[in-house]
Amino acid sequence: MSHAKVDPAAIRVQHVFHHFAATPVLNDVCLEVPKGTIMALLGPSGCGKSTLLKLLAGLLHPDAGQLFFGEQKVVDGRFSLPPEKRDLGMVFQDYALWPHMTVAQNVAFPLHMRGVRVSERQRRTLEALDRVGLADFGPRRPSELSGGQQQRVALARAIVAEPQILLFDEPLSNLDRNLRESLCEEMAVLLRQLGTTAVYVTHDPHEAEALAHGIARMEGGAIKRIDWLDISRVSPFVA
Repeated sequence: MSHAKVDPAAIRVQHVFHHFAATPVLNDVCLEVPKGTIMALLGPSGCGKSTLLKLLAGLLHPDAGQLFFGEQKVVDGRFSLPPEKRDLGMVFQDYALWPHMTVAQNVAFPLHMRGVRVSERQRRTLEALDRVGLADFGPRRPSELSGGQQQRVALARAIVAEPQILLFDEPLSNLDRNLRESLCEEMAVLLRQLGTTAVYVTHDPHEAEALAHGIARMEGGAIKRIDWLDISRVSPFVA
């Protein structure tokens, strides 16, 4: 009897431990994120969710454990694939835009680093800005934009290179409540349109429920449980 091949999870975290000095931050974390789904890491400050995201991004290295993106081993023992080779985009809490660059230059930067030719960079940059509602803002500087607009620029920069994985580190926490809610809805629509696998860190349960297909609830450096909210979008890989 033949069996259909089941694709591996887009992200696999296997028995990851991490300490800061003598303080344990992550304790035997295991997580699988199916391809094309959005997983929220939800929990209070200090629970380890941002540390886990930084391990996925390659900004930190775990004390023990393995990380896989699809079938590619990203971390194992002393081996750690550099961040620039992980094919991911990241959106930070503080936008992390370069003030000396225009909006278009900020968005185009990942393409520039990949050696994409100028005409293609311009096309894809405009397309990414259009997706976030800022098609006419390319010539401006980040300082000329509101907080919500700057976060849209950061999102455009994260998606412009069409990475296999998107990482979000509490990207809306610096915005006021009304703006946070409206931008959260826009991001949910965009991420579902893109179909990109994403991990989204937040301490706000309403934000997690509005955006994610699944919520990994973290406490004391461990994932206590995972709740699937939109089972129709979850791969058969997950039982």
